[in-house]
Order: sequence, then C-alpha cells, then structure tokens
Amino acid sequence: MANVRIITDSAADLPAAEVARLGIMVVPLTIRFGAEEFTDLSPADFWARCKSSSTLPETAAPSPGAFGAAFEAARDEGADGVVCITISSELSGTFQSAKAAAEAAAPFPVTVIDSRAVTMSEGLLVIEAAEAAQRGVAYADVAALTRDTVPRLGLVGVLDTLEHLKKGGRIGSAQALLGSMLAIKPLLTIKDGVVAEEGRARTRAKALDQAAKIAIESAPYARLAVANGAADDLDALLAKLEGIATDEPIVVADIGPVVGTHGGPGIVGVCWIRRA
Repeated sequence: MANVRIITDSAADLPAAEVARLGIMVVPLTIRFGAEEFTDLSPADFWARCKSSSTLPETAAPSPGAFGAAFEAARDEGADGVVCITISSELSGTFQSAKAAAEAAAPFPVTVIDSRAVTMSEGLLVIEAAEAAQRGVAYADVAALTRDTVPRLGLVGVLDTLEHLKKGGRIGSAQALLGSMLAIKPLLTIKDGVVAEEGRARTRAKALDQAAKIAIESAPYARLAVANGAADDLDALLAKLEGIATDEPIVVADIGPVVGTHGGPGIVGVCWIRRA
C-alpha cells in the first residue's frame, strides 16, 4: 500500500481535528505584531491580540528550510512521497519556498501544488488529497487527483473592513471597492489566484444574504466549508445554507492568523469543491 504524506501551510485554516484525523503536516507562516513574531498563535489568541494591538499584523511565508524539515520528517517516518499543497502563489511566496525545498529534497519525491486558493478552499483540497492518501491511492495518482480538483475550488467571503486587505497589499482586482469602503460591506472571491470583487451590500445582513445566495446557486458540491474569523453571526450564515446540496457534511472552521491578518475581524467565507 502506498504511503503518501500530505503537507500544507497554515493559510488553509484546517480544523485541528481534521489535521489529526488525516495525519496532515502543517508548515506555519510567520505572523508579526510590530517586533514580535509568532508561528503558533491559535485563532482565539490571534483575534484577542488584534483587539489589544495598536498595529495591524503582517505575515511572512515559511522559509524553504521550514518546508525542507517537513519533507525530511515525512521521509524519515516512512513516506513514499509527499504531496504539498500551498496557498495561491499570487498571494504569498509560500509556493516558491515549497518548490525550492522540493528540489533540494530530491531524489525523495515531492510534488508541490499551487491551490490558487486560500482558507478552507485550500483546506478542502488538502482534505480531499489526504483522504485519498489514507485510502492507499498511489503517489502519482494523489498528485494528479489534487491538480485536477484545483479548477473546481471556489469561495465567497464577506468582510467587515477592507483596511487589513488594503494594508497588506492583497486587494487585487477588488481595488475599486476602496473608494466606497465606508459605505458598503464587500463580498470577495478568488479568481485566477487573486482577490477579486464578487459583490457589495449596504449592510452586513444583506451581504450574508448575497453570499448564501451565491453559494446556493453554485451547488451541488463535493465538499463545503464555512470559515469565520471572530464573526458573531456565523450561525446566521449557517442557517441560510441549511439543506444545500453537498456530498460531505459542512466543515466549520476558524479563520486563523494568516487569512485573518488580511481579512480582519468579522470575516466569513463559504468555501467549496464543486462536484466533478
């Protein structure tokens, strides 16, 4: 039976239970609050620190050495190969770091796949790959399945503020929203690996309605997740999605420091893999 190890980064926002269930290795990005650096902040600790900090946080990609250590650990634990799935290369240097580490790991086989996604869209892709690996699917087939799934990923997110996204330089083609950012609640998506505008609403409630409508109209799904960062209306969004067509139960996840740094408090997202 093949022994394929799945490795990802902390931008995937995977719930700890899924990481443990599937034996996924997570290489963390670095979070900076001024001069302080962290790689192990929990979502709860991150959002608490955001409230008390006078400066907005920043992120930095893992070094090639961090990925190299993860690949080496997988090899030493008996893996036949690694499939490494990263945040969109358009949003972070993480993919490039993983590629450099994969080249240095040769001849140990490592395939690095750019998810072209973030948060639980990336996370669902990781789960899909890890479940295939757990079933004993061969290394090359896990890599092929993962690549083939990337075009079926999607998300729609609602932000309370664009300040974090603007400061972090990740606003992409949603730049046009900035002129009216005080008057609207923006809906965002990821297109071609970058942040793009998906809509806008005058109130938070209407923004959640629009997000749910977009998600319902994009169904049916192979997998679906709802991710949130310190959002007190998560249950309201989940209620709007009740009965949506998905092959697997909805995964509810906390948005952690990486996505939270750029999305800000109150961010929520519906993430999916469309049925093939």
